[in-house]
Amino acid sequence: MKQLIQSFKTGELGLFDVPSPICQENGALVQTTVSLVSAGTEKMLVDFAKKSMLAKAKDRPDLVKQVIDKMKKEGVKNTLEKVFTKLDTPIPLGYSCAGKVLEIGSKLDGINIGDRVACGGAGYANHSEINYVPKNLMVKIPEGVDDIDASFVTVGAIALQGVRQTEPKLGEKVAVIGLGLLGQLTVQLLKANGCKVIGSDVDLDKMKLALELGADETCHASELIKKANEFSNGYGVDAVIIAASTMSNQPVIDAAEISRMRGRVIFLGMVGMDIPRNEYYKKELDLRLSMAYGPGRYDPEYEEKGNDYPYDLVRFTEQRNFETFLGLIQEGKVTPKKILTHEFDFDDAMDAYDLLEGKVKEKYLGITLNYKKELNLDEHKNVKISDKAISSKNVNVGLIGAGNFTKSVILPNLKKVDGYELVGLCTATGVSAQGNGEKNGFKYITTDSNEIFSNDEINTVFVTTRHNDHANKVIHSIESQKHCFVEKPLCIYEEELEEIKSKYDGKTIVQVGFNRRFAPLIENMKKILGNNPMSINYRVNAGFIPKDVWIQDKEIGGGRIIGEVCHFIDTCSYLTGSNVESVFATSIKKSDKSIPDEDNVSIVLNYKNGSTATITYFAYGDNSMPKESIEAFANGTSLSLNDFRELITYNGKTSKERSSNQDKGFVNEFKAFEKAVKSGTSAISFDSIYNTTKTTFKVLESLRTKNLVSIDA
Repeated sequence: MKQLIQSFKTGELGLFDVPSPICQENGALVQTTVSLVSAGTEKMLVDFAKKSMLAKAKDRPDLVKQVIDKMKKEGVKNTLEKVFTKLDTPIPLGYSCAGKVLEIGSKLDGINIGDRVACGGAGYANHSEINYVPKNLMVKIPEGVDDIDASFVTVGAIALQGVRQTEPKLGEKVAVIGLGLLGQLTVQLLKANGCKVIGSDVDLDKMKLALELGADETCHASELIKKANEFSNGYGVDAVIIAASTMSNQPVIDAAEISRMRGRVIFLGMVGMDIPRNEYYKKELDLRLSMAYGPGRYDPEYEEKGNDYPYDLVRFTEQRNFETFLGLIQEGKVTPKKILTHEFDFDDAMDAYDLLEGKVKEKYLGITLNYKKELNLDEHKNVKISDKAISSKNVNVGLIGAGNFTKSVILPNLKKVDGYELVGLCTATGVSAQGNGEKNGFKYITTDSNEIFSNDEINTVFVTTRHNDHANKVIHSIESQKHCFVEKPLCIYEEELEEIKSKYDGKTIVQVGFNRRFAPLIENMKKILGNNPMSINYRVNAGFIPKDVWIQDKEIGGGRIIGEVCHFIDTCSYLTGSNVESVFATSIKKSDKSIPDEDNVSIVLNYKNGSTATITYFAYGDNSMPKESIEAFANGTSLSLNDFRELITYNGKTSKERSSNQDKGFVNEFKAFEKAVKSGTSAISFDSIYNTTKTTFKVLESLRTKNLVSIDA
């Protein structure tokens, strides 16, 4: 199937062959019939992507500062590799469409195969022949509403949410600044609410159209103050909705000038927001921002998991705004097709963007892409990129998952090691598959992991998906008799760990991404310390991760102890050369619940060979402090490792070993795994992986019980 994709790095646009998405349990696969090109939002994205690196940096000084801070910690080379990988991420365009349901998820109610639906949401309602759409981001299209009108659903919901924030009352006089796509819909919605409306713009054609759609009066932006004063009989308008798209601060200044005392100013469009305090203060104006499509936006619980807000507490969510907008179309109170200026076949989508970029000198407003092909899902699971021959002598990789860490760390380092062949790439979206598949030389791309496990050319599976998917993929690898490298953690539930143990037969190599044990400076520490009982103090300045990030979700990420502390436990176990026997953990207790208490934890590990290790893991420190510090003491020798860039040895004399860039062991890790697959001998014993993973669960048990917990009990 085809999808419209843009390179964030170069700004290049194109229609690309991508595999069809997989239908997840909380949504449906929708074959697109019409998608709306948002003239404002998409033009802004396209223009930004086409800017030079210097211009991008000037637009985002906050990100430049983050890059500089990262260079100080990790080194210039490592940081630049990650930055350029991030910039090379492809962007799916589009966020509003209509179509027909092809397949439904197991937890989707009220929608059937063959239903016509209107869909919204960036990353979901794309300019693509088939989209996966979660249930709260789609609604049935009512009778009498055609697919073209319904394709305006997202922009309509944005305008509707702006009107809701205005809280208009019958007979109030409202000004709409900016009569583009959003402004024209806002005019109609205000009229449906019984308001008197004056609209302003710099385009005479848009002013004329607004009058046709119901505006009581329109004027050029330069005459707004005079005309609004006349329109409001000298009192000032009751409310102003700024629907313009400009970096200028003028709409904000004008809004204050034309408002009455204690009027309302609603920011709907993308405008400069340098608020002139004096004018807003003297009139005691009420400033409000409208958040996109409505309540639920940016909430993964609502958008991704499909958990609705209670109807009696949140009357109008994103989805209920979609429904309301379509209902107004059905009643004839809103007429999106009257805003439509251009229609293109999807195969000619590039012509639409030539229009946006000014390559074609025509005025435009509403632009739709029309899709005419009937597609068979089974024919679009795989997309072949090359016909390269695959030798059974190599470690032939099927990679499942291509998130930021995989793109910026795993793939670049994997490609530095001889003996690997990249065969199949499976990702959650076709955009990610297409962007990473061709760039990294995979033979084919897919969105169905079964296409990886059933491929006879693949002898090794790399699993780099979200944590809740790891156990299932590891077990599937073992059952398919394919070696498996799984990024940490191995799993997020103790029951999963025991199931993996019961399935593990020793014939396939299973290695978890515990890369730190392969870091050159850690290997040097191991050589210096020898096999003597030792004491280790491992301090981690981990940094803050908000509660709404997926790793903090117990059902998806498992939390930071399971998801990250496993790294540090494994490193200590490698240095001591022993398994953990018992653990005691305690965490900070504080009233601030923005960070889980367990993200600030002290852990004492007792090892079977008599060694001890203390891991102190903090999320509430300052990120300018280096992240990791390890001190080890054994047999008259003391060692201090500073953030994998400096190792100091104290044993009668002091010696230092420094590196200009951090080396946390990724290249050595993949060398060790390649050797393990070919030799049949694991680089990390399964017994050690099992012990480390089980220890993370026992850390949580110790926090709950406040007791010392035995690992084997």
